[in-house]
Amino acid sequence: MGMMRFDLGSVDIAENHAHWEQAFLTNYDGAAFPGRVEIHGQELQYIRQCSDSGKLNIPWPVKGFGHPILRTCSILERDTPYVLAVELARGQLCEVREQHATWSQAGMIIPEQYDQLQKQAYKDFLSACFRQDDSAQATERANIALENICRAEDILANSYIEQRMHVRRQRASHLPAMFGCDLGPASLSEIPDNYCEAFSATSVSLDWKSIESSEGEYDWERYDQQVEWAIKNKLLIKGGPLLSFHNEGLPDWLANWKHDILNLQSFLSDYVETVVSRYTGKIRIWEVGARMNTGGLFGYTEENILAMTARIIDVAHQVDEDGQIFIRVDRPWGDYQSKGKHRLTPWHVADALLRSGTGLSGINLELAIGYEPGRHDARRLLRFSKLLDTWGSFGVPLHVTIACPSASQKDPLASLATKVDNQQWKSEWTEQAQCDWMKKFLPMLLAKQPVAGIFWSHLSDAQPHRFPHAGLMKSSDQPKAIIDQIISISRAN
Repeated sequence: MGMMRFDLGSVDIAENHAHWEQAFLTNYDGAAFPGRVEIHGQELQYIRQCSDSGKLNIPWPVKGFGHPILRTCSILERDTPYVLAVELARGQLCEVREQHATWSQAGMIIPEQYDQLQKQAYKDFLSACFRQDDSAQATERANIALENICRAEDILANSYIEQRMHVRRQRASHLPAMFGCDLGPASLSEIPDNYCEAFSATSVSLDWKSIESSEGEYDWERYDQQVEWAIKNKLLIKGGPLLSFHNEGLPDWLANWKHDILNLQSFLSDYVETVVSRYTGKIRIWEVGARMNTGGLFGYTEENILAMTARIIDVAHQVDEDGQIFIRVDRPWGDYQSKGKHRLTPWHVADALLRSGTGLSGINLELAIGYEPGRHDARRLLRFSKLLDTWGSFGVPLHVTIACPSASQKDPLASLATKVDNQQWKSEWTEQAQCDWMKKFLPMLLAKQPVAGIFWSHLSDAQPHRFPHAGLMKSSDQPKAIIDQIISISRAN
């Protein structure tokens, strides 16, 4: 049994206990160790089976920046508790300096203001280090250092975005990535008139539960209309996800076959073949499967689900040889491994499918921002940059699907029971906060060469959807402020 011990600086700060239960420890390649968090007074303990060194990832309050997930350097177990705020400041300072060095060597011009803030943060960090005999004082100084580090990170990241976008604009006069939204079950009358001003693409979900709610009885009308509308408006169309590998993602009648994996796989393959055949030539991008890395469909092993996913990719590729075949990976940071239920990281899942030779063309990363617990995908801007670089190293196009809330009350039409976390962002989640998040993070997605498509998770909160309050519309005649924000960003780029 291994245990990492951290001094929180005071008993009062333990009010954030609910957030700290989401802490996890990662090894050198980012994989999370299974473990759990316990808090005793002002000491936080991370308990796990092994005793290897690792980096603690934890939501930490930073003045003016909410509760972003910060990370320590790689540390060893020891009897004396680490002062957590000091180690977080050390980790963040190392990350920002490493990124600065990487981008400088690549020829990026570094703003003078970054250097000033980084030097001040380093002084504050040293001051905290020399006060570790008094953990309360050390925590106070380290928190000041973290504020300056976060400001320095933003300046560095925004400078990178500006310089990268300048290069990408020189290569193309339009947005460097397709931009769209999942229409879900929306009727044509519910699609806002200014949709085509905001987006160049659309996603037609082709949800199996809606199409074949009873075995052998198909209802294509809604999706036929959406596809024809998109073609008429000259929008690029992504179809799917056709299958979602969690128990609520498939038709209810399919549960009768859950103990017969061969027949179940045959049903999955038949549906994929049917839907791809129907829209071949109209839909050129197919997202055949989603959440195979976290879903746990019917309690199958990860190897079972990988085999089924590889099979449906092969089926789709055989039916539409010219189509692009994507899969969707949720929680791409891999933090879900800390619960001990998954052996494979999301990178291992994607790598195995790419190596299978079945025709996988690209990967869609699903990022859910602003939710708790266990769906804490919010990170600092530089961490988003590194995530995209990591997934871009596979050498295939990336799509990114985003969900971000505009309110915090209960959402009766959301299928996920997860709640909105009002402490995660620098303010409560409102329509304006949703716009602010989009304005800050969308440019980073556009600046990354591997990112070929960006999709919003769903159109309207008035229709059944997955993530609470993440739609672009309150109802068919009540658009949210974010649509105008998206139009503004699209025009500016």
